[in-house]
Amino acid sequence: EMDIKTVAVYSTADKESLHVRFADEAVCIGPAASSESYLNIPNIIAAAEITNSDAIHPGYGFLSESSEFARRCSQAGILLIGSKPEQIQLFSDKTKMREVAIEAGVPVVPGIEHAITIDDAIEFLAQLDSGSSAIIKAIFGSKGRAIQIVSDPQGMTDLFARCKNEALGLFGNDDLYIEQFLPAARHIEVLILGDSAGNLIHLGERDCSV
Repeated sequence: EMDIKTVAVYSTADKESLHVRFADEAVCIGPAASSESYLNIPNIIAAAEITNSDAIHPGYGFLSESSEFARRCSQAGILLIGSKPEQIQLFSDKTKMREVAIEAGVPVVPGIEHAITIDDAIEFLAQLDSGSSAIIKAIFGSKGRAIQIVSDPQGMTDLFARCKNEALGLFGNDDLYIEQFLPAARHIEVLILGDSAGNLIHLGERDCSV
């Protein structure tokens, strides 16, 4: 509609997808497995280079939250329509984000701003008010994975180990942190858009809990 030429990338499983037919050009970037196609950074960069693309829109999920992909785009001289590598790196580390929030004066629930040991977790739970629970999370986690709620110190060792194993398998890093668990909390996001000229707007809030 804006008369901007578009290039679609697709896996072999998505050859007949609507976005492939709508684009001016389409490039196959690998087989059906996401790890070999939509998560294949060299193939996506190559697709942009052979079609002389000057920007990549990563959509959501997959590589849109990858600081490595953002760096590779920058190195190739291709504009990534998204956050800068250092911003993605910062937001992927939950303990650093707690520090940023605290420095900015944003209230946070009680927690620990570094990777914890099992002893740290047991001590933290013991310091909470009677009846309170703690939540163990993967520092580099997302999408609600590698999370365990603990209310009884007796179950801490098993849940801690389970959370570590899941974090390592899903995110390649088993570092965990801990916070007080809020059972009635809701996941609210404020969506922000900025451009290269320094203009910044927000698009209101959305309740991701639903």
